[in-house]
Amino acid sequence: MFAVIKTGGKQYRVAANDLLKIEKVEASVGDIVEIGHVLAHGEGENVTFGAPFVDGAVVTAEVVEQGKNRTVIAFKKRRRQNSRRKIGHRQLLTTVRISEILLGGAKPAKKAAAKAEVKAEAATEAKAEAAPKKEAKAKAAETAAAPLFKAPKGEPDDLTVIKGIGPVAAKDLNEQGIITFAQLAKLTDKDVAKIDEHMPFSADQIKDWREQAKELAAK
Repeated sequence: MFAVIKTGGKQYRVAANDLLKIEKVEASVGDIVEIGHVLAHGEGENVTFGAPFVDGAVVTAEVVEQGKNRTVIAFKKRRRQNSRRKIGHRQLLTTVRISEILLGGAKPAKKAAAKAEVKAEAATEAKAEAAPKKEAKAKAAETAAAPLFKAPKGEPDDLTVIKGIGPVAAKDLNEQGIITFAQLAKLTDKDVAKIDEHMPFSADQIKDWREQAKELAAK
């Protein structure tokens, strides 16, 4: 017998003892979980379809492993715009072994994890941890919003005079505390690496701007 189930926004054709990787399920290794969204089930050519789900049909599965999928990289670059964006994502996955396909409201041989108790405990823990987490997130947001460098006092220079720095790039640099030729000229290799990591400029670009800034600062 096989069944077609829906979980994590995806559909899978499964049978007893199949190993399957699905989007993360909140359960421990060894727990039995129930998947109630059964779209169809059958044996051979005799297939029953739900509308959209089959009433009384449940698929049970044992959690084998909690893990992550491979990293997916999304990279976007605009030509001649000094713009680069790189984002990585690792989907959380749960490996399960299909135990039973149950029809007509049949009870599983092994009981599913006590979801009500787990949810109650999780809610209690969440409330206890909510305040520290919010505080930590607020601190992280403040750190992320802080500029990379401290801007000096005085009038800023027109950074667009430097070849390769347009109005957009100059604005980005100003927001990160770089406002004068002297600042650019005094950037260390460590500073260059920091800018390369946090801003859409390459290390070669920044070094070239540094050399031009040295000449302009000397005037």
